[in-house]
Amino acid sequence: MSASPDLWLLPDAIWDGTRLRSGTALGIAGARSLTLAETASLPASAPIRRIPGTLTPGFLDLQVNGGGDALLNNDQTPEALHRMAAAHRRFGTIGILPTVITDAPDVLARAVGAVLAAQAETPADRSLLGLHIEGPHLSIPRRGTHAPEWIRPFEAATLAHIQRLRAAGIFVKITVAPESVTPEQVRQIAATGAVVSIGHSDATADETRVLLDAGATCFTHLFNAMSPMLNRAPGVTGACINSTAFAGIICDGIHVADEMVGLAIRARPMPGRMVLVSDAMCTVGGSDHFRLYGQDIWLKDGRLVNAEGSLAGAHVTMAEGLRRLIAQVGTPPETALDMATAAPARLLDRPDLATPEHRDLADLLLLASDWTVTGTVADQLQTQAA
Repeated sequence: MSASPDLWLLPDAIWDGTRLRSGTALGIAGARSLTLAETASLPASAPIRRIPGTLTPGFLDLQVNGGGDALLNNDQTPEALHRMAAAHRRFGTIGILPTVITDAPDVLARAVGAVLAAQAETPADRSLLGLHIEGPHLSIPRRGTHAPEWIRPFEAATLAHIQRLRAAGIFVKITVAPESVTPEQVRQIAATGAVVSIGHSDATADETRVLLDAGATCFTHLFNAMSPMLNRAPGVTGACINSTAFAGIICDGIHVADEMVGLAIRARPMPGRMVLVSDAMCTVGGSDHFRLYGQDIWLKDGRLVNAEGSLAGAHVTMAEGLRRLIAQVGTPPETALDMATAAPARLLDRPDLATPEHRDLADLLLLASDWTVTGTVADQLQTQAA
């Protein structure tokens, strides 16, 4: 027999994964949410508690290199994955896709093993959504901070790693460049159920569209580390914006100018295909310095910079990106909330993560009128009860 709500929560508004709704209550029982209902339809005797702010499912970040001083490329263990997830959860990101970037073959192998081991734990960490393999099959001219000595053409070992993860039911996204992978290899990857994402590439728009036709369905951090859009050469950037594929984008005012973020959102031919990502490094919830590839990376004026002066990931949270989308870029709140919750859930094929219904209350957030995170619903109820 299904549970019935023992309390109805009435926030200022609720993002239900499709639209912002006012005059709507969320029924809860214990530490779980159950269902949404218009307040006008509730019986007069229904227990209702007003809570301030906008209620939304927690954020989903599909590109996370690290957090809490744990960096996956430096520590391929379940413990590091848990530290990363816990660090981001503090800022409202309730699900992360850990990202391992270009490195030695044994680093990727250990990262795969760590994700498999974490999934096998009881209970499994629900904040860990799978694995993003960013590289090593990229373009050297557009490598960014990725170590050039480890960039190489697609190889059978990578496909075997993907197949092993997918056999265990683990979501996989892999970023590749047309310069390092063939259309047939993309078809092989896509056949496993993994998401093929195009990025770190200097390819032409035509070369990019060949991979889209072969089964690629996503682009990695739009505008960054990809051939630009020019009047006679659309490049990877133009091919991405004109496609119906998903596209991750960093909104920190550093990686992409706010004007370009807004332009891309407005120009996409299909709504719901823009995905806010952080590309966060271990400084989020951690210290201001780390080492990558044996080099020192420092946080300076909000930028993470390596010895070459290249950006080395980002120091931003999904909460900060969402607020910037609305307050600086001018993105409609429903579009911004979709980019931080429902769109990544669609890419993951996890509709359960896009709705506030049937969720742990620790996975639901409350946002203030300025779109900052004030805490989780669980936190709010605990505060009110104290």
